[in-house]
Amino acid sequence: MSDAGAWGFVDDRGAAVTIARRPERVVAYVRAGAALRDLGVTPVAVYGSGHDGGALDPVKAGDLEAAGVPYLGPGRGLDEETLRGLRPDLVVDVTYDGKSPYALDEAVAERIGVPLVALSVGSEPRLAAIIGRFAQLSAALRPAALPEPLPGPGDVASAEEAVRAVVADGGGGVAVLALSGAAFDQVHLARPPAWPELARLVELGVRLVDPGPGPGANWLTADWEHAARLGPDLVLFDSRANAVRPADLPPVGHARVAPWNPETPPSPAAYARFFRDLAGALGAERGGGLTR
Repeated sequence: MSDAGAWGFVDDRGAAVTIARRPERVVAYVRAGAALRDLGVTPVAVYGSGHDGGALDPVKAGDLEAAGVPYLGPGRGLDEETLRGLRPDLVVDVTYDGKSPYALDEAVAERIGVPLVALSVGSEPRLAAIIGRFAQLSAALRPAALPEPLPGPGDVASAEEAVRAVVADGGGGVAVLALSGAAFDQVHLARPPAWPELARLVELGVRLVDPGPGPGANWLTADWEHAARLGPDLVLFDSRANAVRPADLPPVGHARVAPWNPETPPSPAAYARFFRDLAGALGAERGGGLTR
């Protein structure tokens, strides 16, 4: 759409938004806002999820804080008058089920008369499609005169090639377990097909460990002894602020550890960093260079 004409977008729930002009004041869930910022669109404010507290989680935020973007706290507790006072033209959230926005009750946006779009980050779309949809939204939001943003530290394709290279050089034998620390007697073990970036790593040849049968579509909740019995060489620990740090938890056998953000901003720059870091972790594990 031209900057001067009507603006429209169909989100991943199939909801169509049409407004009189291109939105200039965007409020977003922090993960979505960080991706938009990477892609050349800076939100006027961001809000968190039910996992977030009163401070912005730097792992999820990219460079939003450095850019001076205000954080409004968890979306479910967001004060409507605060949101109204920001005069937003559009709210951008994510959806895991393809039906509902994840972090903000849509009724809040409806009551103040602001349209909301939600892009899927669940298990159904492949990672490339998720990144592509955020690129489409950012392109629709940027003024036509602005150039495409630079992709950051290398593009996703070259970062994926770095993973393939280390896999071919022996890293494919490294057993990798992704998890989120809950307590000293409890851990959430990631099911790789449920997480687009982990599923993509499997496609690239990385040996992701499945936690086994049991309840939970995204996670199997178990004890640390179960995690150790899976025999990982490398553990990807949830690095978000709501997860317990590895130093405060039992070791997983003799596995080395590296960070993993289950809410990586869906931008080429952020995922390129993740894949390059993972390639480095695989290479270090293969060579015995990571800290246990």
